Amino acid sequence: MQAIYNIAEICAQHGITDVVLSPGSRSAPLTLAFARHPDLNVRVVPDERAAAFIGLGIAQAQRRAVALVCTSGTAGLNYAPAVAEAFFQQIPLVIFTADRPPEWIDQLDGQTIRQSNLYGAHAKGEFEFPVDTSHADAKWHSARIVNEAINLAQAVPAGPVQVNVPLREPFYPKAGEEIGYEKDVKIIHEHASNATLAPAEILDLRQQLRAAGSVVVVAGQQPSNPGLLAALYEFAKSRRVAVVGDIIANVGEASDVQRQDIFLAGLSKDDKAALKPDLLITFGQSLISKSLKLFLRDAAPAQHWHLQAAGEAADTFRSLTRVVRVVPAVFFQQLSEGAALGQTPDAAAAWQQADTAAVGFLERFFSNEEAPFNEFSAFRHALGQMPEQTALHLANSMAVRYANILGIPQGRQIEVFANRGTSGIDGCNSTAVGAALAQPNRPVVLLTGDVAFFYDRNAFWHNYPLPNLRVVLFNNHGGGIFRIIDGPRQQPELDEFFETRQLLTAENTAKDFNLRYFPVSSFTELEAALPVFFAAETGAAILEVFTDSKTNAAFFEQYRSAVKVAFA
Repeated sequence: MQAIYNIAEICAQHGITDVVLSPGSRSAPLTLAFARHPDLNVRVVPDERAAAFIGLGIAQAQRRAVALVCTSGTAGLNYAPAVAEAFFQQIPLVIFTADRPPEWIDQLDGQTIRQSNLYGAHAKGEFEFPVDTSHADAKWHSARIVNEAINLAQAVPAGPVQVNVPLREPFYPKAGEEIGYEKDVKIIHEHASNATLAPAEILDLRQQLRAAGSVVVVAGQQPSNPGLLAALYEFAKSRRVAVVGDIIANVGEASDVQRQDIFLAGLSKDDKAALKPDLLITFGQSLISKSLKLFLRDAAPAQHWHLQAAGEAADTFRSLTRVVRVVPAVFFQQLSEGAALGQTPDAAAAWQQADTAAVGFLERFFSNEEAPFNEFSAFRHALGQMPEQTALHLANSMAVRYANILGIPQGRQIEVFANRGTSGIDGCNSTAVGAALAQPNRPVVLLTGDVAFFYDRNAFWHNYPLPNLRVVLFNNHGGGIFRIIDGPRQQPELDEFFETRQLLTAENTAKDFNLRYFPVSSFTELEAALPVFFAAETGAAILEVFTDSKTNAAFFEQYRSAVKVAFA
């Protein structure tokens, strides 16, 4: 078992500090190797689906690889949703799946499935650990592939990598037998290249920028990066371009346009023409705003540059003309140097004016004191009370959409996270739990709907305190988004087959997992609860906001109608 025990040592020497495992028998040697290693923080989460998303949340927060360990059979399959999310969000996970020896696959042996390449196209790679490591070459091979797996997971673009580990009995050391780690185990370090643009490419890009008319920069999902923000701000200032960013882009004050979801939904075709870029520059990953995606596809800019150091580049807006192979911060830093290119300010000004109008519209729309209690308004109140330096997690469906419309308070250093790689509701709780475990001194707030929340209740099924976690649960007793989006809301089957009404509340969940519980059903109750709920001394808590689905849909329809009138 020495080669198995050395897996933990290799992980530690590569800087991996956190391991999330789910109990099992076949995985016992891996469990013991990780659990007894003095430099690894190992957490036990029984539900593999929740465990994988918790690992993803830890990796997001720490910005380094996290190891996952599970037993054989369907345990590894339960990792699949989080693996897919990690793949599309480019988050490094190193997944150790215990397995039966190859001769017992497809032989009707218990807890046995076909585990090789378990995640297919949704993993960056897959490695098969040797069954027998008694030979020196096999031992070298085993150490080599663990190194390769860790390096591959963390190489740009980062992502999940599987190491399938077939194990034969006996699994457990004898009484009194100690587990040892070879400190001189084989380590292969891979250092990221610090590529910059070649002088000739810089000259060409500058010439193209000078020749372009209007230039718009669009940021997709990415973690907060102060160096990038500083370079982007200087580029936008010197080149006089509009910078557009969804809430999950984390571009903060470097972006002067963040309410595009509002004004693009209401502007006429002629008014949108004034916003059309001749050159579109994009970086980051996915966008939330459907209005922005449709606008850019329809705009068909003459040039579209995408900034990406490595990996396949998506042609999201059907206009891609150039992939610039460099990290975005380097691009903006190198291209902002020198004299301004004399870009006309009209394009930036048009975007900025539309954004300013959208901010004013929001203030006027929500100033109606006679509005009924509804989740859109309640969501706005909750966002306004976010503590400083919050790690804000947004569940999918309406939560992330509301937040993208409303925006976050400026100047509070709030970083936004959402599972927008696959945009599923599975794992929203667990990802936030992982973030709270990884950064116990930072406020972590999850804003979620009831379907996503109850779908992932096992996120709290473990033995680790979460004093910094706050969950704001908007419970309208069903999939309320289907009353808002066109298509399902017009169907007679809406109530039973789309909205799927349920009568659950979070009170019992809070009791089960020792979370403080704050139920509210009016603006007065909400305003009274929020300061206590967010107070540091409150500890882990759920604030459950009860609203009526039909009222929510009617209020949101008023909002959409008001947008069309305001920006017509």
